[in-house]
Order: sequence, then C-alpha cells, then structure tokens
Amino acid sequence: MRAVVCDRLGDPSVLKIEQRPIPEPGPTDIVIKVGAAAVNFPDVLTVSGDYQHKPELPFIPGMEGAGIVHAVGTGRDDWKIGDRAIFGIRPGAFAEYVTVSRRNHLLRLPEGWTFAEGAGFRVAATTAYHSLVHRAALRKGEVALIHGASGGVGLAAVQLAKHLGARVIATGGDDRRLAIVKQNGADDVVNYRTADFVAAVKELTGGKGADVIYDPVGGEVLEKSMRAAAYGARLLVVGFTSGGPSRLMSNHVLIKGLTVMGVRAGETLQRQPHMGYSYEELPKLAALGVMRPNISHRFSMDRVADAFRVLLDRQVVGKAVIEM
Repeated sequence: MRAVVCDRLGDPSVLKIEQRPIPEPGPTDIVIKVGAAAVNFPDVLTVSGDYQHKPELPFIPGMEGAGIVHAVGTGRDDWKIGDRAIFGIRPGAFAEYVTVSRRNHLLRLPEGWTFAEGAGFRVAATTAYHSLVHRAALRKGEVALIHGASGGVGLAAVQLAKHLGARVIATGGDDRRLAIVKQNGADDVVNYRTADFVAAVKELTGGKGADVIYDPVGGEVLEKSMRAAAYGARLLVVGFTSGGPSRLMSNHVLIKGLTVMGVRAGETLQRQPHMGYSYEELPKLAALGVMRPNISHRFSMDRVADAFRVLLDRQVVGKAVIEM
C-alpha cells in the first residue's frame, strides 16, 4: 500500500510517499481500506515538531478518515467486511489501509455521506461536543461566540451550538468564508479584520456579552474575548492556531466571575474512557445532518503538501481532505 511518511520534522515539503505492507488484523483489530483522510491543524504541528503529541520518527501522519472495512479480527463481531466506517487514529490516517483497535474510535458512516465528509467529521465533532456539552454545558437561549468559525472545529461548533438552541455569533477573517458559516447556522457573523468583534458582540447582545466563548485561535483573540464575555461566562480554550498562547488578565476573570476551561477531547477520552458512552450521541447527530462537514478542498495523496499549505494559508472552509 502507499502511505504518506514523515521521517524528519519540518515544513510540508518533508512529507513523502512510501510503499508499506497492508496490515493484518490482530484479534481485536479492524483494518479499514481508506477512502479519504482529513487534514487537521495538529497534523501540521506534528510534522513540524510543534505539537504536544510527538510520535517517534518515521511516522504516518493523520488523525481521522473514512473508508470500508477490509478485514476483521477474530475477536470482533461488531463490524463486518464491507461496512462503511469513520475512524480516528493517532497518527496513521494518511495511508491506503489503517488498523483501528479501540472500539470508540470507529463510527458508522451515515447514509448518503461521502468518504470525504466522513473523514472530516470525527475530530471536529468530538471537539465541539466535548467543548459545548461536556465542558460549557451550553443551554438553549444563551449566546455562543465562536471564533475561527470557518475552520473545521469552528464550523462544527457553529452547527452544534445552533442545534442546542443558542444564539450564535461567529467570527472570522474573510467575508466569503463567513458567508458559508452563516449558511451553516450562525445568526450573526463578524469579520475581525474589518470590525471590532468586542464592540460588535456588545451591540448584538444589548451590552450583555457572550455566555460561552469557543476559541481555537488563541493569542490576542482570546485576550480580547474576555471583554466580550458576559458576567459568569465560560471561556473554552480549544487551540492556538494564531501561533501562540494567550496572556489572560486575572482581574478580568475575577471581576466578571469567568470560568476558563481547557479543551482536549481526545486526551480526556484516553484518560477517562468511561466518558466514551456520551459520544454515542454523535452518530445520531450525524444522521440528522448536524455537524456535517463542509469539504472545501480535495487532494490526491501525491499532493499532501498542498493540502497542508491551504490549511496554513487559511484558505479552508470546514475541511481539506486527501482522497485515496
């Protein structure tokens, strides 16, 4: 089989295609013939050596994908050859075949979904669900401020927050991409490059501010968000795609009674596997079309470096995928 391999850390140009043997399943394994794999920002950071998870070199990048069950271990009776599946793996998704062992790392691909859509579902949906349901307990009628709304985890959060009954204010840096965000459920959109999102949120909420702030961007965006927060708001620190962490002012946290929460959906599931039951809601939401990914870019495996670059250049709306 062909696979994308990283044998040294660096920019996307270090990635290359190699031939690897097709894996054989162990007793509890499922082998998937991959139809598509999604590119996520942690993939870029892992290849550059800047992510907290540092696999041993050489490794096959990629966190998620979708495909058809190719082989089933003798100890598994929950899947059969030919089933269509969404999978999570860390790392290893950028290959024509992958082995998945954990039961909670496989979901059924919803009827009518393409492999590309399935590939882009798991990471974004799990992050959004863990953030808004487990951590923030977002309630109907609350105001949710979603930053980085045109990215994969941002767009999933917009869709889920709307489904939960919140008023959704979404931010981004491009009017064209924000138009797609609005089509996916945002009540209001704010281009932070041309407008002050703090002033916009205050105006849209009659001076109250947002009850829940979802931030995968970090840096100055999170720092400014504290001024857009309502009293008692929950701030979700989802990532730092801006390139660095934030310096939060503790006086704002105190005066506004804020709760700041770190979000690591995958790590939480690893450390607290009993929480896996609560993610059983995800296939139901997918079947309803909630958090169905928008696929803006598709690439062949030979163009994996280009897939990384469109993500770095902030061109993606939703997800970019590699089709096998």
